[in-house]
Amino acid sequence: MPSLASNESTEIWLIRHGETAWSRSGRHTSRTDIPLTPAGEASAHALRERLKGIQFGGVLTSPSLRALDTCRLAGFAWQARIEPNLSEWNYGIYEGKRTAEIQSETPGWSVWTAPIPDGESLDQVAARANQVIETATGIGGRVALFAHAHILRILATCWIGNVPSLAQNLILSTGSISVLGYERSTRAITRWNCV
Repeated sequence: MPSLASNESTEIWLIRHGETAWSRSGRHTSRTDIPLTPAGEASAHALRERLKGIQFGGVLTSPSLRALDTCRLAGFAWQARIEPNLSEWNYGIYEGKRTAEIQSETPGWSVWTAPIPDGESLDQVAARANQVIETATGIGGRVALFAHAHILRILATCWIGNVPSLAQNLILSTGSISVLGYERSTRAITRWNCV
């Protein structure tokens, strides 16, 4: 388990990208660069008003088009730095498939417990999440992360020092904002899935 060294001035804002056709239909989307739908663009643009007046010491974004466009429409492209470790979980051979479709071939399959051929393990994704946490705490203050559901859910569990598989119990909607911070000196999830 990683060190939970404290920089209590750090507040990490997790911002999930807007809707895509694949997120709407429940298809696993990692490296396929799917654009935002018109509804996704609208929710990303609405983030601009929701984040108005909030100053970030750093803004990091996944390199995917859907995250970059969400960051741009929210008004933070000028400040953003691409962070490859914010890329979504690499689903390997399951890219573009729905869970029910995979389970029809492999009963009981779950992204959280099954091997991902040609992709990443949960532990590999958690290692990337911990690297992002180190980067964010190094920046200090309020830091925004524009990324994806699974990587952000795993990052939240890593932040609180829990096992990454706990992330399966955290729902994260498109266009949502969540915040990681401190309750006194203890790392905490201070807001979750605000839409």
